[in-house]
Amino acid sequence: MELRSYQWEVIMPALEGKNIIIWLPTGAGKTRAAAYVAKRHLETVDGAKVVVLVNRVHLVSQHCEEFRRMLDQRWTITTLSGDMGLRAGFGHLARSHDLLICTAELLQQALTSPEEEEHVELDAFSLLVVDECHHTHKDSVYNIILNRYLEHKLQRTRPLPQVLGLTASPGTGGASTLDGAIHHVLQLCANLDTWRIMSPQHYRPQLQEHSCQPCKQYDLCHRRTQDPFGDMLKELMGHIHDHLEMPELRRDFGTQTYEQQVVEKSQTAAEAGLQEQRVYMLHLRRYNDALLIHDTVRAVDALATLRDFYDRERATKTQILHAERWLLALFDDHKNQLTRLAVRGPENPKLEALEQILQKQFRSPDSPRGIIFTRTRQSAHSLLLWLQQQPGLQTVDIRAQLLIGAGNNSQSTQMTQMTQRDQLDVIHKFRTGTLNLLVATSVAEEGLDIPRCNVVVRYGLLTNEISMVQARGRARASQSVYSFVAAQGSRELRRELTNEALETLMERAVAAIQEMDQAEYEAKIRDLQRAALVKRAAQAVQRESRRRKFLAEHVQLLCINCMVVVGYGSDLRKVEGAHHVNVNPNFSIYYNISQKPVVINRVFKDWRPGGTISCRNCGENWGLQMIYKSVKLPVLKVRSMLLETPQGRVQVKKWSLVPFSVPEFDYVQHCAKKLGDLSLD
Repeated sequence: MELRSYQWEVIMPALEGKNIIIWLPTGAGKTRAAAYVAKRHLETVDGAKVVVLVNRVHLVSQHCEEFRRMLDQRWTITTLSGDMGLRAGFGHLARSHDLLICTAELLQQALTSPEEEEHVELDAFSLLVVDECHHTHKDSVYNIILNRYLEHKLQRTRPLPQVLGLTASPGTGGASTLDGAIHHVLQLCANLDTWRIMSPQHYRPQLQEHSCQPCKQYDLCHRRTQDPFGDMLKELMGHIHDHLEMPELRRDFGTQTYEQQVVEKSQTAAEAGLQEQRVYMLHLRRYNDALLIHDTVRAVDALATLRDFYDRERATKTQILHAERWLLALFDDHKNQLTRLAVRGPENPKLEALEQILQKQFRSPDSPRGIIFTRTRQSAHSLLLWLQQQPGLQTVDIRAQLLIGAGNNSQSTQMTQMTQRDQLDVIHKFRTGTLNLLVATSVAEEGLDIPRCNVVVRYGLLTNEISMVQARGRARASQSVYSFVAAQGSRELRRELTNEALETLMERAVAAIQEMDQAEYEAKIRDLQRAALVKRAAQAVQRESRRRKFLAEHVQLLCINCMVVVGYGSDLRKVEGAHHVNVNPNFSIYYNISQKPVVINRVFKDWRPGGTISCRNCGENWGLQMIYKSVKLPVLKVRSMLLETPQGRVQVKKWSLVPFSVPEFDYVQHCAKKLGDLSLD
């Protein structure tokens, strides 16, 4: 566990108690350096308590291994993540252990919890380690926590922990100029109250010796010369456009720009009470999704998602609008032709390029291990299916599995769910070699430490420079390969080339900040911190003003699909500050509950999911039933409800944006009221 010279160089200010960001390439030992800082901190600071924040569940156990190796038996370590189910309270665990490693969401919940066993204040810790600290911006959970820190600092109300940030990629914040990139990195430093951003200067050659970069290659392919399946999808979308008679709706089918356009039109139609127009937009979005899948993987995968969507429409909708009947008929009339075109159509050139890469890399006798990064969970599922079915890969020793986010997918019944425990199991098998290929979304980009991983493929991705740097960093073995697969002249290729330029810009920005006079640097940091707090205070006033715009009892809740009035804003309560439930006992007459419990890919301390709830009138999915401490409550999705306010209808993207106040759910009061109602009966 000895540190290298460049690691000693970057941690020296932290050993003196200063707040710093450690900026080192992936694989250069940031976590080990942080573990040593924690060890020295525990040895030298009276009453020391350390908390390590991560942004991915699988990093909790991975970091625990690193910190345990560094710390000896005299220090107690515990871990917390969202999938642990029943456990002691956060506050209790923090007080009874020397070092706590947890997901940032859990610390944020503990900071705001009214329960004594759960609650904790930042001054309970003397050292705060923020992993992947480039996420400390805007409204991220990291930044919410650090904003609380800055408030305490400027008010001088509490002692504060030392802060240690870790990153391989501060990023440019979308800036394309050096001044813009410098401002972004300075803002990151201000958010973390950083004395300096540290990278090796004197021992840079040693860092370069120990930080092997993979060999990057662009595996470019031609676009399909013929695309009968894609042409048929576009033709069907054209029929819908003609039927709609909306010339302002642009026909750039198969793009994310088009998706954004139909989402906006759908919201406008819902607010205007134009049910049928909203339905047309929803179906156009599904066709556009299919085109995007077709561009990424196979026509059969795109068709499967469309079939799944229409099968669910038939199975769940109890009230069919004229528009829905027409759209169902349109798909039914063409599905056989689409099936023939999907089966007989030409291979996706990007898949052909991917197959060549895998053939070359996995025929090697050196036990290769690789990760394919793709944009969506749907494309990850489709790629895994292709790997398992592609004849040319059956003779190659590929043992592949998914590694995707643990969210619940409501758009497809065909996709299996992945729990957080599933993720950890897959990572363990990959680390030990039982699996040798992961098909992953961005969940695997950051922090995943597999020293023997030597093949990384970024498959048709349109992301920023941080994602590029992070994904590239998963290739840790010597003589690794980093392949970027895309079509020639594509937006994805242009973006990757831009990312390379932005990475250089990021490096120049950090260097410029490191060369600043210390007094000038500190003055800029103070100004940015004050400005950030003023901005947050103004945003808080705006939020409070929005919440007071209407009385909750004056806002009606309507089903987004059939527009039936099903309740009032005053019926709503918040559970754990996040889940919005309807506590009106009469609400149950408006919905049906499925017998099969919803799969939520986490285990919660105080509740578990029941069945799906759907509109009794039309069958629209509204959310799920929550069994909270034995009380059954309907949890509503915000996008399933339309709000009828005194000034017209609105659809909001988040419950936090509703124009009225929603109080917290009071479990004791709710139970007492139910007992009172029973005694009256």
